[in-house]
Amino acid sequence: MHLHHARSLLFLPASNVRAIDKARGLPCDMVILDLEDAVAEENKPAARAALAPALGQGFGGRLVAVRVNAVDSPHHSADIAALAGLTPGFVVLPKVEAAAQAAQVHRATGRPVIAMIESPRGVVEAQAIAAEVGVAALFMGNNDLRHDLRIPLDADRSGLMLGLQSVILAARLSDKAVFDGVYNKLDDAPGFTAECHEGRALGFDGKTLIHPNQIEPANTIFGPSERELADARALIAAHTGGAERHQGAMIEDMHVAQARSLLERAGQA
Repeated sequence: MHLHHARSLLFLPASNVRAIDKARGLPCDMVILDLEDAVAEENKPAARAALAPALGQGFGGRLVAVRVNAVDSPHHSADIAALAGLTPGFVVLPKVEAAAQAAQVHRATGRPVIAMIESPRGVVEAQAIAAEVGVAALFMGNNDLRHDLRIPLDADRSGLMLGLQSVILAARLSDKAVFDGVYNKLDDAPGFTAECHEGRALGFDGKTLIHPNQIEPANTIFGPSERELADARALIAAHTGGAERHQGAMIEDMHVAQARSLLERAGQA
């Protein structure tokens, strides 16, 4: 699968062998073995040691990433050392605030980097970070960004909108993939669904997840619906060149390109 087509990207503590085994049967598009937030301080060495067997066994056709600790963390250098000789598809780097940080990790690991944008500085630097040759995609870190912006815990996402849209804009300027942040309320399915719909409407490719229950709704919402696919096929078939009327709207070459892109994402090009 191409990274741009990923819909559901599941974080798993690298130290949780049972969860990792279970993930091999889950319909997520990416598995992210986490050495950072999901792993308690005393479990960091065990999490690093678990990487080699987990990656060695593979995850079928799923994309695979490892999230290391941030460059200013005391755990960062040990995480990078633990990746020597291992070949995850991507390295997720949290709290990126400068393109040079991502470039450094790309050089050290030889892997494409997914940069997490989690702070005001990260948002402001997002265009330079996305333009970095070793960066494959951007993740939103909405919890940290909320904290830094002093948005109340129970507030909606309206205060995050400039940040979210700035990061999407940065990603698209460099033709990189971009993914929405995690949703914390595990038993609020309607809230999760609503946030997925909002994320897709903003232009995110998919969503980072923290629970297997979130996979199916993310796949459904970030994947094109049957109706969208049928409409795309009809639009392509109807187009004869230039601007013309189709189902009560004006269409042109750009709309055809968009329809083809939708079919390609669904593997139906």
